[in-house]
Order: sequence, then C-alpha cells, then structure tokens
Amino acid sequence: MNKQEIIEGITQKKEYSQLPKKDVEIAFSNFDKKHYTYEEKIKKTRNLLRKVFSGFSSSKLLLLKNKSPEWILRKHISTRERFFYYKEIYKRILFSLPKEISIIDLGAGVNGFSYNFLKKALDSSFVCSNVAMKQKYKINYIGIEAMGQFVDLMNKYFKKEKINGKAIHLSLFELEKIKKIIREQRGMKVVLLFKVIDSLEILKRDYSKKLIKEIAPFTDRLVISFAMRSIGKRQKFRVKRKWIIDFIKENFKVLDDFEKGGERYIVFEKKQQDK
Repeated sequence: MNKQEIIEGITQKKEYSQLPKKDVEIAFSNFDKKHYTYEEKIKKTRNLLRKVFSGFSSSKLLLLKNKSPEWILRKHISTRERFFYYKEIYKRILFSLPKEISIIDLGAGVNGFSYNFLKKALDSSFVCSNVAMKQKYKINYIGIEAMGQFVDLMNKYFKKEKINGKAIHLSLFELEKIKKIIREQRGMKVVLLFKVIDSLEILKRDYSKKLIKEIAPFTDRLVISFAMRSIGKRQKFRVKRKWIIDFIKENFKVLDDFEKGGERYIVFEKKQQDK
C-alpha cells in the first residue's frame, strides 16, 4: 500500500477528514517505518494528530447550534481558561495602535468568537493631550485554522454578526501561503500565535522558529502564548520553553511578557534596525 492510500485511510474517519493534507503528511512521516504495519501507521498518526489538535476534544461544539460566542469560548479546551481575562489580555497586547488594524490569528481554533472582547478592548477610552477621547478602530480579523469544522463555525458567526472577519482553512506548514495572506492585509499587522508553539513542535521540531522568522518581515507586532499549567490537574509545567524565549529575545524587541489565567504571553516586534 502506497503513501497516498495510507493518507486517505487516516482521513477516512470523520474527525480527521477536514485536516489539511500537509498536516496529515507531516504527522504520518513520523511513523512511515517498515516495522509498522498499515494499521499501526494509521492508528499512530491519528493519535498524534489528536494530540496536536486540541479541538478534537471539543468536537461537541460542532453538534450544537445557536450557542453564544461566550458559551463556545468557555467550552473549547484552548480558550476556556482565557475567557475571564480576554479584555484585559487584548488591552495589554494591543496598545498604541493606529486606527486601521489587521489581526492575523494563526492556529485560531475558535478564537474568532472572542472578536467582541477584542473590539471592546480597542474601543475603550484613551488619553490624548490630557483629554479623554473615544478611538474607533477599523479591525480586520483573519483566523487561520487547520480544522475545517472550526473554520466553518467561525465564518457562520462572522456572517451572522456582520463582523469584518474571515476564517481560512490552511495548514501553518504552508508557509508561502501564510506569508502571502499577511502581506495582503491592510493597516498595522498583528500576528497572534496563541497556544500554537507546542503543537507545531510536536509535528516538526524547530518549525516555530522558522515560522516566526519568515513572517516577521511582514508584521508589525507578534504575540505568542503557551499554557503554564496542565488543564486537568492545574499543575505547573516543568518545561520552561527556554529555547523559544531565548530565540525571541535574541532576534526581536520584547514589548511585554506576562502571565494571566495560567497562560504566558510574550509580545514582541522587529528590532529597530530591521524595520
């Protein structure tokens, strides 16, 4: 049985059917060994994909209709611990911005449903020449997500609420397409990578560095986050992710570094000489 037939076998199961082929191929490459049987290759690849895409554990979201954005954010495994801090987080990472902004959310999951938190954080009062004024922002939200089911869910929400947002079904390993999407956006470009780094590294070691380095020239600000505690036991992780923190500090200017709700956020931009 050839590689293509095995890939098709992996995606025959409904929950894997809408993953980008690129992600499935990279996951499969870890088990494309002679000593594995056909069944073992499929099983092990599916298990790895399940580990990478936390959305599988929130698949019940896809079965329910007419639920509020808040309900969805509180049910999804990747966003529920962030829920009570959204406005505070967005205020802290989206500061001193011009009126036109493009938010490019890589590995969005269902984070597009936090749009109203994002908008409220940006539309809050600010002080200009000692006079409180209201700043109305023009926000363009682009969510890039590998799980096609979540892409459909977000796009239905954007359409229903008439939000200037769009979800795109794409693998984060399709780097040239990612760069093209970022280049095409208008205004100040802010890239979000919420809880994405660990998943990328499971599939391909050091890819996170490559991704950040190659998209940085087309962005104005980047934000990464990663969980500091396990979701179930609420215990702190021993892994400090020093490798990615050192990489950012060596190559970029760090604007903020903080922890909120068991999630650490690092806000950074290109160094002055790179602008």
